[in-house]
Amino acid sequence: MMDFEFFLDTVKQLLEALPTTLGLFACSIALGGVLAAGLTWMRFSRIAPLVQFSRAYVFVFRGSPLLIQLFLVYYGVGQFQAVRDSLLWPVLADPFDCAVIGLALCTAGYTAEIFRGGVLAVPVQQLEAGRAIGMSGFKLFRRIIAPIALRQALPSYSTEIVLMVKSTALASLVTVWEITGVAQRIISHSYRTMEVFLCAAAIYLVLNFIIVRVIAVIEYRLSPHLRAMPSAASLRPRIL
Repeated sequence: MMDFEFFLDTVKQLLEALPTTLGLFACSIALGGVLAAGLTWMRFSRIAPLVQFSRAYVFVFRGSPLLIQLFLVYYGVGQFQAVRDSLLWPVLADPFDCAVIGLALCTAGYTAEIFRGGVLAVPVQQLEAGRAIGMSGFKLFRRIIAPIALRQALPSYSTEIVLMVKSTALASLVTVWEITGVAQRIISHSYRTMEVFLCAAAIYLVLNFIIVRVIAVIEYRLSPHLRAMPSAASLRPRIL
């Protein structure tokens, strides 16, 4: 028989860890977005060292496993005496902060490429039209490049956001008690792996569903010019 009391207690304990998971997700996405914006700017700059640095950063953090990156930040950096004596040590000694840094550094590499693709998708004709009417570089970016690039990048970026929600589960390996960490702790006491992980998976599914719907609304509001366009299905000839 199904033990509803155990299920309810498990869900309650997992939901208590939800703020930690949301904190990891929000902080890493915010920090990663800022880093990605800087990397994208470097990639389109005309300064060769900045371009090469951006390319190398993306190559390293997209090409190496996130788990290893987290271990290097949490376990590896602290072995240097200079780091332990620096002002950064209070941050690097905290598991939550290390998890945020590791997740942010990783997502910045992927997000930078997404942003770069969005910028490359801006039609050249619109850039030339903006320059023709005398727009400055900043105004051209604010009025033309940024809105179009954001609309183009949003579908791919939504996938990265969903992946980051799931990647927060790795923080449990650096002693951060988020949903997955609490689930493993419950299993170590109850030995009921299936029920606990099913509850954890259900919470992740609901969380990702809400995020996907929010992004869909944002994408809808950013594309008013596409709402009046007929869909591909409506243009197909009907067979009587």
